[in-house]
Amino acid sequence: MPQIDIRSIEGFQIGHATDAEHATGCTVILCEAGAVAGVDVRGGGPATRETDLLRPENMVERINAVMLSGGSAFGLDAASGAMEYLERRGVGFDTGIAAVPIVCGASLFDLGLGSADVRPDKEMGLRACGCAAMPNEGDEMEGNVGAGTGCSVAKMLGMEHACKSGIGISAVDMDGLKVGAVVATNAAGNIIAEDGSILAGTSDEQGRPLSHEQLLLEMGKAYGSFSDPSDAVKNTTIGCIITNAALTKAQCTKLASMAHDGLAHAINPVHTTNDGDTLFVMSCGEIEMPLDALGIAATNLVEGAVRRAVRTAKSAYGLPGLAG
Repeated sequence: MPQIDIRSIEGFQIGHATDAEHATGCTVILCEAGAVAGVDVRGGGPATRETDLLRPENMVERINAVMLSGGSAFGLDAASGAMEYLERRGVGFDTGIAAVPIVCGASLFDLGLGSADVRPDKEMGLRACGCAAMPNEGDEMEGNVGAGTGCSVAKMLGMEHACKSGIGISAVDMDGLKVGAVVATNAAGNIIAEDGSILAGTSDEQGRPLSHEQLLLEMGKAYGSFSDPSDAVKNTTIGCIITNAALTKAQCTKLASMAHDGLAHAINPVHTTNDGDTLFVMSCGEIEMPLDALGIAATNLVEGAVRRAVRTAKSAYGLPGLAG
């Protein structure tokens, strides 16, 4: 299937706001016309906004944006910037009194890399929306930008063994049906390459990558030295799948669930108690596609986006990156 620029999927706009100095940022996916949406949250430590709204039995059918951000739960404030941006444009759910923009979101933990007291806020969310609406030809879309700015992986033995990660994108066109995935990869686990080898992983004291078996043994030793086991791993991989397929809320929810297999293929371990892994789905289109076929495509795209998040990440904040 031919890869495409994700920004060619009609109805959606994607933009980043990056604070490289403080190792944080946010990424917005806008759909002013409204997208049918779903979500699936895994792991034990999520930071999310408006996910209950996406339950198929609940009232609102369409959302206007998904905001992915750093900053842990503080970073959820970035969605307020998208609310203001959309309100100015008269976009939102018509209550008969005011149009209320529907903005969902999820945040990842990047407070340990930069300044813990500087997080994505309303102003940064506004900037991301501005970049989405008026993209520049030379804008970097992957790596150390947006929600990927403070991302890292391979942290099961602590940050001194970690690798730099970022945000990755993968999109395809299947005879007019377009699907894309945007994933900010901030995982406790190792990143696994297509052939099953370790693409970015926890290393021993000599810098040699540990096998999964060795890592489990070392984890058993290391956890006894942490005052709190959560000191070792504060993470969360978050992302959004967009498509021009015609889907219901229930189908979007199922698709988000299926797409988590892509995280499991590319991250080991995944969905730990200190991860809050969250995937959204946004559907804005009229093309029919069997849900299982769409699920396979979404799974493959999430898997690819995770690997691209690592392959496009540059060394920063004392962490080595594959992009130099």
